[in-house]
Amino acid sequence: MRFLTWKIQLALALIGASAALYILNYLVFRDVGYMSRLFLGQLGFLPISVLLVTIILNQLMAQRAKTAKLAKLNMVIGAFFSEVGTDLLKTLSVYDLHLPAFQQKVAHISHWTTPDFAVFSQGLVLDDFLLQLRDGDLEALRNFLVHKRDFLLRLLENPNLLEHDSFSSLLLAVFHLTEELMHRTDLQRLSPSDQEHLATDLQRVFVSLIREWLAYMAHLQVHYPYLFSLALRINPFDPSATPEII
Repeated sequence: MRFLTWKIQLALALIGASAALYILNYLVFRDVGYMSRLFLGQLGFLPISVLLVTIILNQLMAQRAKTAKLAKLNMVIGAFFSEVGTDLLKTLSVYDLHLPAFQQKVAHISHWTTPDFAVFSQGLVLDDFLLQLRDGDLEALRNFLVHKRDFLLRLLENPNLLEHDSFSSLLLAVFHLTEELMHRTDLQRLSPSDQEHLATDLQRVFVSLIREWLAYMAHLQVHYPYLFSLALRINPFDPSATPEII
């Protein structure tokens, strides 16, 4: 028996228990016909039992487990925006030549509903943004990302990120941008081609970051109104935003 897996041992034990109960039934009542009808009735219910247990019940348990994982993941995303994401949005927005038009679009997100956030995020395209390097401070951006590198690495170690492909992609894009900036010896003297390449990396991070920010804001609005209130008061796209309540 020690060579058998626990599943085989359990199966043999259950079969043995069932056989013992049928034998006991026969010894007590001596009614083979009743035992046959009982066996066929239970056998007929078996497919329904399989349906209830393996499909419906397992589906409900899987959905509950997924909800719990997403709740933990949203905590991770909240830590990301608190530590890195919000400041990174403010920093990258300086490079966007289309920022005024985008600011007008998100000026009234306090009145949006969850479908509004989803529809707006799905409608975003790269042409809505145009990032160029002429107005930003790349050295300050590099220093910021290098300073936050250890924090971002710890986020990647979180197994819950496997449930969120878009956020994982965002972190990879941020790491790529960090490495690109780290490998430049002089960010003040970049060739036009190099500037265009870095601008593309900036735009990839910026667009992904905005989509995650919108999804996170929708989550806060539904589940944590008090956190949503603070997020609105530090809105990186609102020039007049202030954490103080006036």
